[in-house]
Amino acid sequence: MTNVDFSRVKAVIFDLDGTLIDSKLDLVISVNAMLTTLGRDTLPEETIASFVGSGAAVLVSRALGNSPGEEKVKEALAIFLEHYAQHKLDNTRAYPGVTEALAQLKNHPLAVLTNKPTAMSEKILEGLGLACYFQKVYGGDSFETKKPDPLGANTILREFGVSSPQAVMVGDSEVDVQTGRNAGMLSAIVNYGFGSHDRAKYPADIYLEQLPELLRLLKYRRT
Repeated sequence: MTNVDFSRVKAVIFDLDGTLIDSKLDLVISVNAMLTTLGRDTLPEETIASFVGSGAAVLVSRALGNSPGEEKVKEALAIFLEHYAQHKLDNTRAYPGVTEALAQLKNHPLAVLTNKPTAMSEKILEGLGLACYFQKVYGGDSFETKKPDPLGANTILREFGVSSPQAVMVGDSEVDVQTGRNAGMLSAIVNYGFGSHDRAKYPADIYLEQLPELLRLLKYRRT
């Protein structure tokens, strides 16, 4: 599986979109609703999905294209967030195996670190019955900087009383690999997500087909 030693792992920090939840369709629909409201052409699903990972403002800016100005991004962001707030759970679901894996990881301190707005993230986790598994949930508006800056991850580790070699960052994109690296943590990337990932440039310590594989790895290494 991997030559990396996971035996010291005590805490797990998860990305949200593309890792724990399949939110692609609701994000795509809301982005295209924003574009339609602004009188612009809609974009293909995979194009929009490739923009996800660095926060709502970046998502909107990339969807607008052609280096939109600050005021245009602000206007578009408000439209997107209003639509998404109302439709964030229309099609969004936890990926297969996620709920079961989280339930079995209950003896580990668990956190969510996403670039999605915090309140929205919490509502989605609550709506899907996942909020109970996490001691901490931080979003893109929780700190002065977003992933891949390590501020959020370092804050969580400090609150958990865990050193960086004792933690793993689980995500679906190169942003999550960089976050883990910048914080000195191990990195695990799921193969089913929709975040962009240059694996040659930003290789993870392990790749997972489904989240329960991480559980089995930790249990195996800890026996």
